[in-house]
Amino acid sequence: MNWDNAWKEVLTHLFREFLQFFFPRIYREVDFSRGYVFLDKELAKIIKTASVGGRIVDKLAKVYLKNGEEKWLLIHIEVQSYRDENFPERMFIYNYRIYDRYRREVISLALLADADENYRPNQFRIARWGFECKFRFPAIKLLDYRYKFEALRSQKNPFAMVLRGYLKTLETIGNDRERFSWKKRFLMELYRSGMNRETILGVYKFIDWVMELPEELEERILDETHETEEEKTMSVLTTAEKRGHKKGLEQGLEQGLEQGIREGIYPAIADLLEIKFGVPGLALMDEVKQVSDIGMLNKIRLAFKNAATLAEAQDALKKLLSDKKE
Repeated sequence: MNWDNAWKEVLTHLFREFLQFFFPRIYREVDFSRGYVFLDKELAKIIKTASVGGRIVDKLAKVYLKNGEEKWLLIHIEVQSYRDENFPERMFIYNYRIYDRYRREVISLALLADADENYRPNQFRIARWGFECKFRFPAIKLLDYRYKFEALRSQKNPFAMVLRGYLKTLETIGNDRERFSWKKRFLMELYRSGMNRETILGVYKFIDWVMELPEELEERILDETHETEEEKTMSVLTTAEKRGHKKGLEQGLEQGLEQGIREGIYPAIADLLEIKFGVPGLALMDEVKQVSDIGMLNKIRLAFKNAATLAEAQDALKKLLSDKKE
């Protein structure tokens, strides 16, 4: 189970919310009005020669403080999703390499996303003959939030839902029926949350990524959440989409139910493309809108759902349209 990309995406989309939720003191002291910049490409160059191994999620952000000083520092975040005894050493090496490159304060933070209750690294130390080098870093153990699960639901911070989704992902490994139930519940909560569209998409993408289900259950998720979306016109839709959605339903009454349903499916597919592949994914909608058959639209929606990359989605669409012509 490789959830690295899911973590990278959600930390990018919800960086402020991440700090506010897990590191409130840092959040209070960072001047977000001056913006922040991710230096992930630079980080990759800095650490690519490190020989400490391991697969981890790295984020490096340049931020300013509220204390009035014209200075910036770096926040280095690692997500560790499995037990690795070399992790503290790796944190130490990455920290000093980043410092050596920028000569700025580097604050290293760890998110321990593994399932081992006893794995809690938070320091690296070398000491001998009177010499000592000690490196300590704040480490958040996600498993500890299992005991606060119900309280998380009342939290307004969207990272609370990210955390709930991840905890249930770990809890439902090997139990697809229960995972299906929780995934559907989370998605419905998201739609009704009142959060802005960008935030909803960021959380949705993470939950959809980590709470993976067999194909038939993924299709049920799409069908059942889409059904409710049509009935209740959920808040995930933009104002323009809501108008188009309503128009589609009105057409269903005036020109036949099928037309109305079809008009409702288009924005659902567009949402799916944007969630999985960002704005470039929306380029496929020109071809999708040439399809009027509801059964084919559902096949296209499922194909996009199962595609790991935009290229795979393009190939799947091309094949479906080609098969239809034959």
